[in-house]
Amino acid sequence: LIVVAAFGQILKKDVLEMPRYGCINVHASLLPRWRGAAPINAAILHGDEETGVTIMQMDVGLDTGPMLAKKSMRIKPDDTAGSVSQALSTLGADLLIETLPDYLAGNLTATSQPEDGSTYAPMLKKTDGLLDFTQPAVDLERRVRAMNPWPGAWFEWNGNPLKVLRASTVSGEKGLASGSRFTVEGRPAVQSSEGALV
Repeated sequence: LIVVAAFGQILKKDVLEMPRYGCINVHASLLPRWRGAAPINAAILHGDEETGVTIMQMDVGLDTGPMLAKKSMRIKPDDTAGSVSQALSTLGADLLIETLPDYLAGNLTATSQPEDGSTYAPMLKKTDGLLDFTQPAVDLERRVRAMNPWPGAWFEWNGNPLKVLRASTVSGEKGLASGSRFTVEGRPAVQSSEGALV
């Protein structure tokens, strides 16, 4: 048996067929939602209220194989990609240990993934961390959490990148253009298309 977790490459057909019990993947999403390289980041970025782990049999597709087990968890309002990744690593390890005995004994029936509801989470690039203040503040706040710890959220200030490690939203200042800077209770804030990011 080959077990794969957070491996950034697709296994070739001859490798998939090598082990007697095949290859299984511990995938950090509730498949078929967020197939691909960055499922945790995508879940936070899109405002999902829950995520989880899927144990699946691997095939030649990208996270398209039949599912053996799933376990979900709530995404808290202050969760980052880092904190969710940590929680899912424990959840995934526990679920793998629960699933393997029945799988190896032939007592588990794999379930095909439905195509309905399938989404794709592409590999992140450094530029995915850029905060675009023409977007609503609620989306920007999620981007800050989704890109923490990598690639990190940032915007340009006086020609230099300014990293944003934590943020919250407020209603903003009436009449201010997107990108305008001001303070809220002594903290820096930037006006967005809807509300402001503090």
